[in-house]
Amino acid sequence: MSDVRPPLPPYTIETARQKARLAEDAWNSRMPERVALAYTPDSSWRNRSEFLVGRAAIVAFLTRKWEQEHEYRLIKEVWGVHENRIAVRFQYEYHDAQGQWFRAYGNEQWEFDDQGLMRRREASINDVAILEAARKFHWPLGPRPVDHPGLTELGL
Repeated sequence: MSDVRPPLPPYTIETARQKARLAEDAWNSRMPERVALAYTPDSSWRNRSEFLVGRAAIVAFLTRKWEQEHEYRLIKEVWGVHENRIAVRFQYEYHDAQGQWFRAYGNEQWEFDDQGLMRRREASINDVAILEAARKFHWPLGPRPVDHPGLTELGL
């Protein structure tokens, strides 16, 4: 297991986009252990109103999250980049155990160490109930296909 996760800082807009797509693909795998490896062992998170520290807490959080958010599909888009920091906006769709669909709208601020591991993540997220007919993310579970439009192309 390597503790180096290219692309490495300082980021350009292109390498930031690569980093965001790698993160999106990992999150769409819905494999908490895989996702956690992109973060430093002592990574600090603020996710909505929860504060987490470390990979074990990340795994526990994501396990709980994906037990409640069924058919989760996510798209991330780079909003800005500066040296070892990347700002992204994202949206994801899921349904709860009762079959109610939601679209979550969020912004994240990421800070990376020199090895390309995320040491800090701050996320602000709002969920909006939607009708199933309003869904826009219809690819099979897993990574978003390369030819599937991003947020801007979808008008989101």
